[in-house]
Amino acid sequence: MHFRYKQMETCITPFPEVSSTKEVAGGELKKFPSRLFDVPPRIANGEVEGVTGKSYQEDSKLWKKHVNAYKKMNSLIGTRRYRNVMDMNAGLGGFAAALESPKSWVMNVVPTTAKNTLGVIYERGLIGIYHDWCEGFSTYPRTYDLIHANGVFSLYENTCKPEDILLEMDRILRPEGAVIFRDEVDALNKVRKFAEGMRWDTKMMDHEDGPLMPEKILIAVKQYWVGSAGNSTSD
Repeated sequence: MHFRYKQMETCITPFPEVSSTKEVAGGELKKFPSRLFDVPPRIANGEVEGVTGKSYQEDSKLWKKHVNAYKKMNSLIGTRRYRNVMDMNAGLGGFAAALESPKSWVMNVVPTTAKNTLGVIYERGLIGIYHDWCEGFSTYPRTYDLIHANGVFSLYENTCKPEDILLEMDRILRPEGAVIFRDEVDALNKVRKFAEGMRWDTKMMDHEDGPLMPEKILIAVKQYWVGSAGNSTSD
């Protein structure tokens, strides 16, 4: 038998070397909560492809605008009602940073098919994880009250079925929990059809910049329901 060996790649990127004890390897971080919006060192140093300090600040500003719109659609956002929150496609962590609520805890998920931004999320003082949404997500030790899904279904359009992702979301979401979908209208129409089949209450909303925007927002609430007393497997 012949074996072929492959060189293993380093799974943890080491910090760059420093020339003196006064320098901070990787770049100095501001104290929390200032670091939520300060430009992270790896962006300032040009280590994130396609992201500059200016585009990062624009992204932060955009997500503040989005979250303000969400709060008008659902006044419970930022309250103790939604303590455990998940962002399924976290990007630079803008949604979690804009939420900025001590009453909420946000799990930032970076899809394996998206750009590697987990380091930026950590440098903002947030928590996060990589995950492929075509697979099951470990919910130990908690499930979630609010899920934010920005562009998730467009991202996985040619990878796996939307109903499979929705069924996993249904498992993750607590009864009477809510989901905010932000995506192209065609993707959301498909999502809405399956969500209503799962007995979620849904409402399609226009983009905060008006009805002519191709991106829409779909709000869904998972209902708490049980079978009636007269139902049985024999029926």
